[in-house]
Amino acid sequence: MRIFISTGEVSGDLQGALLIKALQNQAQALGLNLDIVALGGEKMAAAGATILGDTSGIGSMGIIEALPYFIPTIQVQKRAIAYLQKNPPDIIVLIDYMTPNIGIGSYMNEHFPDVPVVYYIAPQEWVWSMSLERTKRIVSFTDKLLAIFPEEARYYQEKGAKVNWVGHPLVDKMANAPSRKDAREMLGIKEEEIAIALLPASRSQELKYLLPVIFQAAQNIQSKLPTARFFIPLSLEKFRDKIAKAIQNYGLKATILSGKQQEIFAAVDFAITKSGTANLELALANVPQVVVYSLSPFTAWVARNILKGSIPFASPVNLVLMREIVPEFLQEKATAENITQAAMELLLNSEKREKTLLDYQEMRQCLGDLGVCDRAAKEILEMR
Repeated sequence: MRIFISTGEVSGDLQGALLIKALQNQAQALGLNLDIVALGGEKMAAAGATILGDTSGIGSMGIIEALPYFIPTIQVQKRAIAYLQKNPPDIIVLIDYMTPNIGIGSYMNEHFPDVPVVYYIAPQEWVWSMSLERTKRIVSFTDKLLAIFPEEARYYQEKGAKVNWVGHPLVDKMANAPSRKDAREMLGIKEEEIAIALLPASRSQELKYLLPVIFQAAQNIQSKLPTARFFIPLSLEKFRDKIAKAIQNYGLKATILSGKQQEIFAAVDFAITKSGTANLELALANVPQVVVYSLSPFTAWVARNILKGSIPFASPVNLVLMREIVPEFLQEKATAENITQAAMELLLNSEKREKTLLDYQEMRQCLGDLGVCDRAAKEILEMR
């Protein structure tokens, strides 16, 4: 059975890898052999996919920010369509990665309408849709939409999609996390040390817009809490040198680790992070956090004044319950001073910290039961 999976960016590669492992387990139980070809990254390759194009580093948010990736995105989309034209699979699975996946889905709908298209982790049109056109296109070519958030399921169902809510795949991933004690021993964190995770970037643009304010806040915290020690899980190897240089420039007691994100999240007391999937991982690990995001001033101006866009929240943690569980500082509010103040409150105010952990528990109830990836895999294989 031939399956084509299309996704992009670091988070898509992670979700794709989790899904591939579940697909293989379910296929084995059914006596099926799978041939999986994908747009993705190293994690998906390690899980058993043949990678047609590495898209883990092709991603951006914003208008100016997207320009360097316009040609690579079009090229990878064309490569995928050329492959699909000659090798139509039995099933197509799309994971987020909106622009290329809309192109791929539309192509399959037009030229291979008998090949089922499953959208797993659909674009967050339910959060920041500027018009219904993209939603209509997604619904038009999607035979089954597997939603990970309840609100996502409601939105797409109302717009005419055939939707099944499976829950969030990170529920499965975080169930295998080590204990705090074991993780701290693995990372060599002493009992008296305050361990803080810093997650400045999974996209190149974030090194420019987010790393400086996050590292300045870390420097401020370090001056106030001498026992603080920072850990940076490396999202892409190509970022290592820039992050290492910034650590030196800001004089941080910080360690960069590759492939140890789960251990870091299990061990730390607190995190300062860009908005993204990692926010949910931290919440599931019961780590209080401050979330930061910023785009170029031009992109922000266009979004506010021309597109008239507004979003309720940026962090997935806050989007689950549609209220502020973790502090968010976006655009002009993303300053080192604001981050430092919120961080110190969560680090030193036990009541504030406890409230965050209670809210995490409530949020967790909306993410589904264990077995998310297996449920998604079963839904996909049922389409054969």
